[in-house]
Amino acid sequence: MEELKKRSEIKKEDKWDIEKIYKNSEEWEKAFETLKKEGIKIKEYEGKLNDSETLLEFLKLDEKISREAEKILVYSHLKSDENTGDNQNQGRMNKADSYMAELSSYGAFFIPEILSIGEENINKMLNEKEELKLYDFMFKSILAEKDHVLSKEIEEMLASVSDCLEGPSNIHGILTNADMTFPKVKNEKGELVRLTEGNYASFIRSKDVNVRREAFKALFNEYAKIKNTLGTTLTSSIKNFNFMAKTRKYSSALEASLKPNNIPVKVYEEAIETINKHLPSLHRYVRLKKKLLGLEEMHMYDLYVPVIEIEKEHIEFDKAVEIVIKALEPLGEEYLDIFKSGIKNGWIDKYENEGKRGGAYSWGTYDTMPYVLLNYNYDLNDVSTLAHEMGHSIHSYYSHKEQPYIYGGYTLFCAEVASTTNESLLINYLIRNEKDKNKRLYLINQELEQIRTTVFRQLMFAEFEYYTHKMIEEGNPLTAEDYCKKWHELNVNYFGEDMIVDEEIDVEWARIPHFYSDFYVYQYATGYAAASAFSNSILNGEKDAVSKYKKFLKSGGSDYPINILRNSGVDMTTPMPLEKTIKRFNELLDMLENEI
Repeated sequence: MEELKKRSEIKKEDKWDIEKIYKNSEEWEKAFETLKKEGIKIKEYEGKLNDSETLLEFLKLDEKISREAEKILVYSHLKSDENTGDNQNQGRMNKADSYMAELSSYGAFFIPEILSIGEENINKMLNEKEELKLYDFMFKSILAEKDHVLSKEIEEMLASVSDCLEGPSNIHGILTNADMTFPKVKNEKGELVRLTEGNYASFIRSKDVNVRREAFKALFNEYAKIKNTLGTTLTSSIKNFNFMAKTRKYSSALEASLKPNNIPVKVYEEAIETINKHLPSLHRYVRLKKKLLGLEEMHMYDLYVPVIEIEKEHIEFDKAVEIVIKALEPLGEEYLDIFKSGIKNGWIDKYENEGKRGGAYSWGTYDTMPYVLLNYNYDLNDVSTLAHEMGHSIHSYYSHKEQPYIYGGYTLFCAEVASTTNESLLINYLIRNEKDKNKRLYLINQELEQIRTTVFRQLMFAEFEYYTHKMIEEGNPLTAEDYCKKWHELNVNYFGEDMIVDEEIDVEWARIPHFYSDFYVYQYATGYAAASAFSNSILNGEKDAVSKYKKFLKSGGSDYPINILRNSGVDMTTPMPLEKTIKRFNELLDMLENEI
């Protein structure tokens, strides 16, 4: 293996152009000092927002300061991620993070003050001042939550204990990331290697059943040793969500999580109902996988083994760009021009270097490029990551171009739709155009696995969350044993009679950090379903499919997420998008069966 290059050895054209934000650290420091002087001015408006002139003046000042603050924050994080070992970069980022918390406290009076002014007076001010009408949806969103915002004193008290309420999540993180160690296990060469959360994925995909079985048992047996502690942290976390929901006068923690974005509780409940109705499709996949792997018994540790092996292909970055452009052709010339411009004009930091942050992301501000961090490693997964992250970036590009600053962002419910639509178009293109039978089977299985892990698995997680919150809301204390029992039951139900649900899997719930972010995981499945609906209509050449999709990309946060999607032709209040995803899953199963 080649040694990693230093940052200075990476070519300029392979790095993102963040000097377009600030030319250098001196310019950043100067902007930061100016921001600190300006930011404090926000506090001067407390108690003075009850006339239209002052309200507009405040909103303009707040926007100006927020836009500069975002640039300062993003630049400091991007610089830090270029080389996490650089102390100057780290120091700049820590300084920015610390100040952002302070800046946010300056404007904490805004929402309580708008609520105290009341709907009637806000509407009166909107009619008095034409420029204020831009903020109509923002004010409606704030006023819609008036029953759940508490007095200034209680809001301040809740803010002051927010760190304590994060305790269960922090304890889970420290326990599982820092304190837990796993035993050594044998790899495919028979060498003893220390098992970690990081290398577990390669063990569980091994073609050698002994390797994957040993790793599976070793990992979950360690979790089982501290399951009572992790059961207590999870129960504490759920109690915290329920406490906040009750304090804010919501009927449940689920409603507290969904209502601020105007997402009906039935969207969550119907997603679970719909997936349960279609579990026979997942059972069929398990049965087919068992047959393809030539197994007499299918165990939980066999689930991640690739059914088809292909030789690893070396794909240069420029070739990856060509592949993605071909796959995205159905989106039309305008979309492709933006994509090409992003590649050419310094959006992307392409390759790994010494100290660079791992993984991939898209991030920017209203006034900057939507930057993309990659660690491109020349394989097919990296091509998919390029398509995914550019999906995010072009979503941001359209939102920022078409929406005013206050509506330039988009909610988490919509966040994964554009990225997954790109991935869906890519895998469809690759499957359609692959002539090599083995490679085609490999690609079909890749998409099947995407749907299994993003839709079926995440909705199983969502069902577990639904059950645990409901039980604790009803006053039924849950122990580690209760969690294990429910987890086992769900796995039996989801994977069907061809799967032996090994007892070690019962403690898997203890490994999932997402359960400490209330009702988060279902959005992976709904995002995938919405993306699937968009890509299907685009590929099937449905009337106005591309313009409807672009309408979604251009909408930013100008309405509630359900309305934005519905106005673009995808109604998430019905089972239809999820049904279409399952239909695609069944088509892929047919392809796999017909070609083997």
